[in-house]
Amino acid sequence: MTRLITKAELEQSAALARLSTPVANIRQDIEQRNFGLPVALHVTYFGLFLAYLAVMFVGFTSPEMILPMVIFVLFTAAFYFVPMLWAQMGPAGAAPAPRMDEFARDGIMTLTGRCSGRDAVVQTLILPALVLGWGVAIVTLAAFLL
Repeated sequence: MTRLITKAELEQSAALARLSTPVANIRQDIEQRNFGLPVALHVTYFGLFLAYLAVMFVGFTSPEMILPMVIFVLFTAAFYFVPMLWAQMGPAGAAPAPRMDEFARDGIMTLTGRCSGRDAVVQTLILPALVLGWGVAIVTLAAFLL
């Protein structure tokens, strides 16, 4: 069942093991932490969510809603400020966020290919715009039905 392994065989297998050791797949080329989007787009994105919360607060004003609204605003602000801080902690040679005119001209590269700036703005802002529109619709319906 067992056999004696000579020193030469052991050294040969150790040499083969060193050759076949995979290199760790750690990206060292991370140059930007701003997601390739302009700051104005980030501000608009979270501004639309804050506008939705404002519409809901104004539409359903009640003393019982103050604490939940404060919690909602704090969470929404955290979802904005954490990525902002992440972008600022980038490496020393990190590329700055593109300006809006550069973004509109150059677009952005995604996993499925290049996306024009206009299309990327629409894709980014469609969800918060729909959420805000939904909030306005709900408040309007509640105003007429209640």
